[in-house]
Amino acid sequence: MKQAISLALIFTLAVSSFAAEPTGYKVDYDGGSLAEIKSGTGIKIFIEADNVHFSHGKENVLSLPAGSVTEISYGQDVHRRVGAAIGIGLVTFGIGGLMALTKSKKHFIGLTWDNEGKKGGLAFQADKDDYRGILTGLEGVTGRKAVNSDTLSVKN
Repeated sequence: MKQAISLALIFTLAVSSFAAEPTGYKVDYDGGSLAEIKSGTGIKIFIEADNVHFSHGKENVLSLPAGSVTEISYGQDVHRRVGAAIGIGLVTFGIGGLMALTKSKKHFIGLTWDNEGKKGGLAFQADKDDYRGILTGLEGVTGRKAVNSDTLSVKN
């Protein structure tokens, strides 16, 4: 009986310590105000109740109060997989032709902020399974609605 209680206590402590560790979304930095991070580098975004954090490895590279975010934007980059189709087409012509008809989408999210006079912005690429969750989380903590940058038109 004593051993069962000890095992239950250990299990409870292990689960509670695991649950306390924050989880984030893996994204690829595309550019912006983070001078020490190169474009294409994998970073993580953590969305909390009142803050948005970006980390690279174990280092926190940016921490923003949610209220300082001034704009959230998102867009997609769609392109055909021509290079992959040519490579496959050299081996099997039929599959290479079908491959040329497929499309690939990349999902980009942009943030701009004004944190006590320190303005900045960044863009990152999110996984197709995560970008909606990231947008919803950012909209929830910042109170801002995300703008679809694909529908914006530039006027000269």
